[in-house]
Amino acid sequence: MVLTFCGPSNTSEFLLDPSMATLSAYPSANPNPNFLSSTDQTNQESLPQVQHHASPDGDPNPTPTPNSNPNFHTPLSTPPEAISPAAPQPSLLHLSFNQDHGCFAAGIDQGFRIYNCDPFREIFRRDFDRGGGGGIGVVEMLFRCNILALVGGGPSPQYPPKKVMIWDDHQSRCIGELSFRSEVRSVRLRRDRIVVVLEQKIFVYNFADLKVLHQIETIANPKGLCAVSQGAGSLVLVCPGLQKGQVRVEHYASKRTKFIMAHDSRIACFALTQDGQLLATASTKGTLVRIFNTVDGTLLQEVRRGADRAEIYSLAFSSNAQWLAVSSDKGTVHVFSLKINAASPGSDRSQSVSDPVTSPHSSLSFIRGVLPKYFSSEWSVAQFRLVEGSQYIVAFGHQKDTVVILGIDGSMLG
Repeated sequence: MVLTFCGPSNTSEFLLDPSMATLSAYPSANPNPNFLSSTDQTNQESLPQVQHHASPDGDPNPTPTPNSNPNFHTPLSTPPEAISPAAPQPSLLHLSFNQDHGCFAAGIDQGFRIYNCDPFREIFRRDFDRGGGGGIGVVEMLFRCNILALVGGGPSPQYPPKKVMIWDDHQSRCIGELSFRSEVRSVRLRRDRIVVVLEQKIFVYNFADLKVLHQIETIANPKGLCAVSQGAGSLVLVCPGLQKGQVRVEHYASKRTKFIMAHDSRIACFALTQDGQLLATASTKGTLVRIFNTVDGTLLQEVRRGADRAEIYSLAFSSNAQWLAVSSDKGTVHVFSLKINAASPGSDRSQSVSDPVTSPHSSLSFIRGVLPKYFSSEWSVAQFRLVEGSQYIVAFGHQKDTVVILGIDGSMLG
């Protein structure tokens, strides 16, 4: 099932059919230890060469898994014929898209799985010996190549939660590790960098030799919030600042740091375009999403998810920066039309403004400045109705005007 939106001038609601693909632990059709199939390998990225292990020191802590709704979703499970009757079902610990949103990774209490989004299929799995733990709490892919970053998680972690293991699936072993004094909250990969996020510190490493290039102090960051650009240009990194509601933007090419006071409340979520030029942020209040120019911190646009508080789970830009998707605990994914044109790398997006699809406004927006700000808000052009209270992450599909939605209960919509 493909979730498609056409950018209507009025808000549209899409009620989802429960006949959806689910994360099922069926045997992979690709028994080769390389997780890329022959068709996938044509798109394989050039790999960094990791030379040795490293054990840096780190300073200073997991995300609850909502229960699935059996009337709407089928949880991740292993088929009865593939396991013994006494074996428990695997528990889903982690979900994340790869950098181009063409694949996603699932960390479970027995190992991890790699899935293709469109068409949906499992393309690789790794099951660890349950006697030694097996739980993987973080799986970070590097596009579609054989290098992944793993962090142990769950009740019986495969690796210590204070270590990042660099896994080479061509060799079926870890080829490097990074050790810290506190638990790893998240990891971000680029072809040239590894970014490790702790509770109050971020480390940036050179991928080739695992040498520390930069350390960043942050406010308490239990979610491990961090975003990095993936374009061919230099690294742009976004993380929480040292104050409530503040984000920090590191431009490594120009060696500039920009602090943006994005919200009055704490930062709950943010997303970065592939080229690092646009930043979308949401606070713990969850009513407004703001889009900024990362170079000068200019507020370019503000859109409204709703009037009541909500926990924002994920934000995602489309590849051309025409759309922004937002998922929350309200059981709805909103798609907003952005007024910033897609621009070529290095161009100034803030000077290129249009309105490709008119975002819905309140009918009282003509008296802006007299009534409260709510009445002149920009609203979503499309909505996808899900199960309220479940946790979902969202990305845009490779087909035009489609979204892919993953549920921590083991469901996939796309």
